[in-house]
Amino acid sequence: MAAIAAAVAAATTAFTSINLTRATPYTRRHIRTFITSSSSTEFNITFAPPKPKPEPSLPINPNLDNTELGDQLYIPWIVRDEKGNLTLQSTPPARLLHEMANASTSKKKKGKEIGSKAAAAAVPTAEPKHSKAARRFYNENFRDPPQRLAKVLAASGVASRRSSEELIFQGRVTVNGSVCKTPQTKVDPARDIIYVNGNRLPKKLPSKVYLALNKPKGYICSSGEKETKSVMTLFDDFIKSWDKRHPGQPKPRLFTVGRLDVATTGLIIVTNDGEFAHQISHPSSNLSKEYIATIDGEIHKRHLIAISEGTVIDGVHCTPDNVELLPRQPDKPRPRLRIVVHEGRNHEVRELVKNAGLQLRALKRIRIGGFRLPADLALGKHVELNQANLKALGWKS
Repeated sequence: MAAIAAAVAAATTAFTSINLTRATPYTRRHIRTFITSSSSTEFNITFAPPKPKPEPSLPINPNLDNTELGDQLYIPWIVRDEKGNLTLQSTPPARLLHEMANASTSKKKKGKEIGSKAAAAAVPTAEPKHSKAARRFYNENFRDPPQRLAKVLAASGVASRRSSEELIFQGRVTVNGSVCKTPQTKVDPARDIIYVNGNRLPKKLPSKVYLALNKPKGYICSSGEKETKSVMTLFDDFIKSWDKRHPGQPKPRLFTVGRLDVATTGLIIVTNDGEFAHQISHPSSNLSKEYIATIDGEIHKRHLIAISEGTVIDGVHCTPDNVELLPRQPDKPRPRLRIVVHEGRNHEVRELVKNAGLQLRALKRIRIGGFRLPADLALGKHVELNQANLKALGWKS
């Protein structure tokens, strides 16, 4: 109890010593003075030492220099060398580095991947818009220029040029919904809508075809439907396999460049390119044609002179370029003549031989211009011509 009384007395003395009559507010100066005047207490704070990092245990490999790695993290790579042995190395394989360098760095959002695919499938892709200059450049350099309607019908395989003109005159051809009776009308199959006898003409024209045929005897160079033995029947397999080789293109209408009579064999060109046919068959091309004429009976010098002097055909005097008597062969006992002409008149070689007083046994054409009939091409067979062959024929595309 005495201790309690002493504590109460001390507290009373402390409270009486405080002046409570006026409250003195503390300012920043008083606070600063109070802090500086207070006794400074030093705290000795220490931290625990950092936990040592465990050193990676490097595999012992005599092929590796572990001192060069330093403190870097070592990642071993097990690869197979050229001899097939497994080895341990510190660098990735060269193949992996090459693939990483060529890998695409574009990131795709997985959440939107499915949605983007569905949106792309739902929204059709619009055609790219090109400038007027780009369209003009394409039209001038790549798009085929408009052609005459009769020529387009013939190139599409509807009929020959003359028969196509008859169809147009009869009003059986419409262009963009209107009947067209003018064969010279310029049309573009890719843009214009053309109907023939109620059937629409395909937008794409067939590819150009250039063939060399070894014509047999007994076939005529006509594509008429009434002719039972036309050279066009020799291309039935070629036309049937056209869809496999050229899918999406209409079948071509083939025709011969020039003609050989029914008894003459040998080289004849077949194509669907009217411009090509007109160029090499026109007299201005001045292409020479070589024939081998087999003769019944003996040939004398006077016969060769008579053939060289020429003869008159259709009011025009025709003279051959060259006449030569070929040497006899064991398998061909009859004499043969090599006759070269360039005008190409109808039955010109036959008229030259007949005018000389000789009887013609067989006639075969073996060359046109610089293109010679292949020796291994059998009768009734054909071969496609390449650019070198067309150039030899004088074609300037």
